Amino acid sequence: MEPIGLGYLAAGLGAGLAVIGAGLGIGRLAAAALEGSARQPEAAGDIRTTMIIAAALIEGATFFGLIVCILMAIA
Repeated sequence: MEPIGLGYLAAGLGAGLAVIGAGLGIGRLAAAALEGSARQPEAAGDIRTTMIIAAALIEGATFFGLIVCILMAIA
């Protein structure tokens, strides 16, 4: 049985950091959107649309980071 290489460790740490970063980013995004909606209820629809687009971009970047980490682990 071979010892676990540093590639697996780096991939695991990278994937963890990507997911933690995405969670923090989306949490801050949602908090700011809720605060903006509370301050200007008439703009809630526009704020919600912008929030969803930004959350999708964050998720896309996170998915890309996870794919890179998987590729690091199998290479």
